[in-house]
Amino acid sequence: MSQLSAINLGRKINSRWVWRGVNLALSPGVCLGLVGATGTGKTLLLRTLAGLDPIDKGEIKLGNRPLNQCYMPQYRSFVIYLHQRPILLEGTVETNLKSVYNLSIHRQKSYNSQRVENWFLDLGRSPNFLQQSAQNLSGGETQLVALIRALQLDPLVLLLDEPTASLDPRTTEQVESLIQRWLTENPERACIWTSHDSKQLHRVTQVQQELVSVH
Repeated sequence: MSQLSAINLGRKINSRWVWRGVNLALSPGVCLGLVGATGTGKTLLLRTLAGLDPIDKGEIKLGNRPLNQCYMPQYRSFVIYLHQRPILLEGTVETNLKSVYNLSIHRQKSYNSQRVENWFLDLGRSPNFLQQSAQNLSGGETQLVALIRALQLDPLVLLLDEPTASLDPRTTEQVESLIQRWLTENPERACIWTSHDSKQLHRVTQVQQELVSVH
């Protein structure tokens, strides 16, 4: 059974189809590379799969449960979308990481400082990084915080919208390794990864699917 699937999916903007007839099956343990030219609607598709944008046609399923039968806060805790340009709250990096546990759907979980520190060490950041002001971070560092903020919630599916676009080559390698380890730690996990770097997609994904816009 697919962990996440889309059946004959379509989306309109201003009465124009951006894409339609999209079929996608994301199996557990797989990282799928979503490819397509600029403007084909890859970000829109990821947001739609995350339940953040409406569907004009077709169906999305998590396992065998249709999206319209899911409790949306729970669905969004299982399927997490990482924006290419994430937004952080005022305060420290650690404040941002802890803030998600104020949401009712995550209150049964707890912040694990040791696990977070280990992840940041894997990304070349010392424990002192947690006390830095989120407002002073670079675009790449903001992407790292958003990634750890998502990983700590133990989602089943990560939807990654160019997660290394603002990173240097070394940190890009570290992010790729971290996500690949995250996938292997639980056989139920899966992810979709968009990137304009074809070499990266061949490194990190097992299968690729092209998204073509409708004109």
